[in-house]
Amino acid sequence: MRPGVVLALVSVSCLALLGAAPGRDPAPLPARMADTGGGSQLIVAQAPDTGATEGTVDWWDLRDGQWVRAGSAPARFGARGLVEGTTREQGTETTPTGLYDLPFGFGTEPAPAGTSVEYRAVKDSSWWCQDNDSRSYNRWADPLPADCRAAESEHLADFGEQYARALVIGFNYDRPVRGRGAGIFLHVNGRGATSGCVSVPKDAMERILRWAAPDRRPHIAVGTEGGATAVTRY
Repeated sequence: MRPGVVLALVSVSCLALLGAAPGRDPAPLPARMADTGGGSQLIVAQAPDTGATEGTVDWWDLRDGQWVRAGSAPARFGARGLVEGTTREQGTETTPTGLYDLPFGFGTEPAPAGTSVEYRAVKDSSWWCQDNDSRSYNRWADPLPADCRAAESEHLADFGEQYARALVIGFNYDRPVRGRGAGIFLHVNGRGATSGCVSVPKDAMERILRWAAPDRRPHIAVGTEGGATAVTRY
């Protein structure tokens, strides 16, 4: 048998072993991930690399064992790109990579019709405590607790455009590590890159809120297309 024929046969065999036979579409992104959170809904926020400030957000449904894309939108990330969530430092304007739950939604505007996730109305008394010395660190606070300094926290009503509607990303939320970061959300676009959150156009945020169903345990995976922070690793 000619060497060229042998090489062609080996190439086809390798492709078959890798599950990428010629002409066959690759598996949906969630199906290629290490973990999707165990639910049947998943948001994937993906950037080209850790230095990027723009990328995409796709949201997916698991139907009859198959992941189906329910929507897609352009996304923005931190002004200084993305970084592994377990090593992130507060105040670095980086978006933490990883797989997180979505504890609740909030906004300066009412929840879109059909929203079923918990949704909190932002009032003038609503804050997100980011004071490392406070017992309320990385928590919604209404009103601001005495041990949480306003200068170290975010007055949510001051960001009427970005926080018109939002979802809390469960980064550093269940067992907060001081100094790792607080107040990471999926929210409406502002004028440019974020301070560490993920943002999307307003209409996309509304669609995501109507889509998310608590009984389906939605999660969000944040990462890059490849490398150590590849979204498929989470």
